[in-house]
Amino acid sequence: MFWNKDIKKSILPVIVILRDRRSFTFKLVASSLMGLIAAILQSAGGVIPGIGMLISPFSSAPIIISMLISPTFGILSYILTIFLLLLIQPSELFIFPFTTGALALGISFGLILFNKGWKVICLSGLFLCVGICILLYLIQFPVLGPFLIQFRVVNFIIIYSFSLVYSWFWLELVLRLLPRLVKPIKS
Repeated sequence: MFWNKDIKKSILPVIVILRDRRSFTFKLVASSLMGLIAAILQSAGGVIPGIGMLISPFSSAPIIISMLISPTFGILSYILTIFLLLLIQPSELFIFPFTTGALALGISFGLILFNKGWKVICLSGLFLCVGICILLYLIQFPVLGPFLIQFRVVNFIIIYSFSLVYSWFWLELVLRLLPRLVKPIKS
């Protein structure tokens, strides 16, 4: 991805299709379905050992789609996912709001607010970094295992660097796959 590329050109047609051409009922049902899909994907880490850990990071995608439908419905979808995780897989309840959910909110707000890819990556990386730091240092939940458990500036830099790379990967994935996912909804 080119850092100064204008991402609004590729994401704006998708936002128009999702936001402007659909009724309130479609938006409500679609965002609740996205919340359900996100909860199922996130709970895969606890339900299916091994391969479920590879599936659970994809719970960010439905929240991003829901946020692009409407920020209000996206936040409602995020909250619905948290409540569904409380019922389905309570052990994943600490992970989603602070990591994959926070990343999805950061990317979504970045796509809505900014034109440049590097701004979106920095914002979503900050959301993810703050979420990981809250889990590690305030709640004392070892989300990264025994790695980086003590608060130091070097650890914070490592976490933020990881968050930037992970956010960059997710932004590339969203920019490439979202137009293909929305194509069936066009008509």
